[in-house]
Amino acid sequence: MTPSLSAAVTTVVPTESTQQAIGYPSLFLLVLMGALVPVVPTGALVSSAAVVAFHQTAPFSLLLVFVTASLAAFLGDVALYWLGRRGLASKNGSRWLEAIRSRAPEERLAQAQAKLTDHGTAVLVVSRLVPAGRIPVMLACLLATWPLRRFARGNLPACLAWAVTYQLIGILGGSLFPEPWEGVVAAVVLTVVISVAPSLWRRVRRTRAA
Repeated sequence: MTPSLSAAVTTVVPTESTQQAIGYPSLFLLVLMGALVPVVPTGALVSSAAVVAFHQTAPFSLLLVFVTASLAAFLGDVALYWLGRRGLASKNGSRWLEAIRSRAPEERLAQAQAKLTDHGTAVLVVSRLVPAGRIPVMLACLLATWPLRRFARGNLPACLAWAVTYQLIGILGGSLFPEPWEGVVAAVVLTVVISVAPSLWRRVRRTRAA
């Protein structure tokens, strides 16, 4: 590589410090937003960030991804639960409570309520790892009038387990491919497959039953 080309590449490609200065706050905000508005693919974001961190030479990059993602997920869940409790206490409800209800079908809510009765806070950990399982369990906790403190205690290990799981997916993608973008693509595809597979399986079961 000629000196001029090397200088051009250095100018175009951000340094690791620049990537970290932009990447961690962006990851925090996006995961926080995804917890409040469950349309952002937060699992894919964490896996992609883990791929990039895996290829970086800076120490503790993966640890920072884990701390950032789990903290943002926890704060977002707690904020959404608090808003839901306010909606339950209000005579007119709230748009946040309606948003939670709209994403918790009756069948899934009934299952969540039964599991919550049988297993308590352990269900929160599982709900964070099961695609589309977080909101029905959160609504079940709201309808069971769990105080915010109890929900937060159960939700903390759930967010930690969630961050570890999707970070491991990213590390796997980063270790299989030499280029970060290849690992990001692999991690995103894998997280999408994990997210879609349960709903497809339920549709197949309903079709067979019909």
